[in-house]
Amino acid sequence: MPMDREQRTYFIIDLKSFYASVECVDRGLDPMTALLVVADKERSKGTICLAITPAMKALGIKNRCRIYEIPKNLEYIVAPPRMQRYIDVSADIYGIYLSYVAKEDIHVYSIDESFLDVTAYLELYGLSPHDLALSIMNDIREQLGLRATCGIGTNLYLAKVALDILAKHSPDFIAELNEESYRQRLWTHRPLTDFWRIGPGTARRLNALGMYTQGDIAVYPENLLYKQFGVLAEYIIDHAWGRESCTMKDIKNYRTRSKSLSCGQVLMRDYSFDEAVIIVKEMADELSLDMVAAHVVSNNVSLYIGYSAGTYPSTGGNMTLQVTTNSYRILMDAYVRLYYKTTNRIVPIRRVILSANSVLDECFEQYSFFVDPEVMEKDRKVTRSVNRIKSRYGKNAVLKGMDLYEAGNSIARNAQIGGHKK
Repeated sequence: MPMDREQRTYFIIDLKSFYASVECVDRGLDPMTALLVVADKERSKGTICLAITPAMKALGIKNRCRIYEIPKNLEYIVAPPRMQRYIDVSADIYGIYLSYVAKEDIHVYSIDESFLDVTAYLELYGLSPHDLALSIMNDIREQLGLRATCGIGTNLYLAKVALDILAKHSPDFIAELNEESYRQRLWTHRPLTDFWRIGPGTARRLNALGMYTQGDIAVYPENLLYKQFGVLAEYIIDHAWGRESCTMKDIKNYRTRSKSLSCGQVLMRDYSFDEAVIIVKEMADELSLDMVAAHVVSNNVSLYIGYSAGTYPSTGGNMTLQVTTNSYRILMDAYVRLYYKTTNRIVPIRRVILSANSVLDECFEQYSFFVDPEVMEKDRKVTRSVNRIKSRYGKNAVLKGMDLYEAGNSIARNAQIGGHKK
C-alpha cells in the first residue's frame, strides 16, 4: 500500500471507563472518584465486570475482574449493564464529533473509541492539534459529564500508541507523537504488548529472538524477521519505526472480498448434548432471519462448540450445501447434522457459534434437483413476514415451539443487546 506523503494529523478519542462512567453520571456521581462496577450479579458470583471506575482501578482492581475477586470489605455500587443506554450515549458523542469534522473523517473504532482525521480542520479553526482535542474533550465533558482521553499522531498507529501508553499519564489526558518523538520516548518502552497489534504470542516470539523493545526490533535484520513472521513482518518493522501506511481514506474505501454472517453465545450454565441441540436450532433460525433481512445467501456453513472450562478441546466443522440459500429449513438441517457429526455427546457444553460463510447477494441463489424451489421461496416469504412483525412489535412477537423448551434461550436473548440487558 503506498505511503500517504502529505503530513496528516489524527486523533483517537477514548472515553475513560465508558460504561462505568455513564452509570456514575446517571446517578449524579463523579466518575473519577466513585466506586462502581458494571456487572450482572444475577448471573453468578463469577460474572465478569464489564467496566470499573478509575477509582476502583486505583485500588489495584483489574478492569475485567470477576465479582468474587473484588475485596469483600470494599463498599461499592454494582450497576447492571444497560447496553441500549451506552449505545445512545455513544451516538451523542458521535454527534459532538460531527459538530467539528465531517463523517468522512471519522472512523468509529469501538463503542467508546473513534479516530478523527483533523488535518483539514486545524487551519479552519485556527487551533493547534492539542487545543482542538481539548475543545472536543471539553464539549464531551460539559454536555455528557464524561471524561475523555486523546492520542494525537501523524499517522493512525502513532495516535493509537499515544492514547494507549502516554495519554493516561498526561495531566490533561492528551498525548502527541510523531515518528521522531516516538523513537525518542518509546523505543525503550516495555512490555511490547503495550503496543497496538502486538499480542502475547507475538511478543513471546520476539522475546525468543532477543527483542524486548521497539528499538530492538528496529535494528534487527529485516530478512530474519520476514523469515520468522512472513508478511506480518512488514507491519512489525514499520511500527517499530513509527510508520503506518494506512490512512482514513483507505479505511473508508476498504471492501472485504469475502463476507460472512455469524451468531454465537456463551451459555449461562453447562448444557447437555440433548439440551444444546435446541440452542443450535434457535440460532440457525436467528441466522436465517438475519440473512433474509440482509438479502444474502450462502452454500457453506460452519459450527463451533466450546465445552465447560478445561474439560475438552473445542470441536466443530463446516459443510458445503447443495444449494445457495437462506432458507431456515435447509440451514437448520445442515447445522443439526453438523452438530450430531462433530459434537462430543458426554462433555458439558458452554459455547455455540454458527456461521454462514462467503455470503452472496440473493440474486446468486442457486437451486438443485433435490430441493423444491417453491418450498424455498415460501420459506423466504414466511421469514420476511416474521422479520417485519418483529421489527414492528419486538423480537419476541413471534416465537417457535422450541423457544418454549426449558433449555431454550431465544426469549431471553431477544431482550438483550450483545448478550446483556438493554
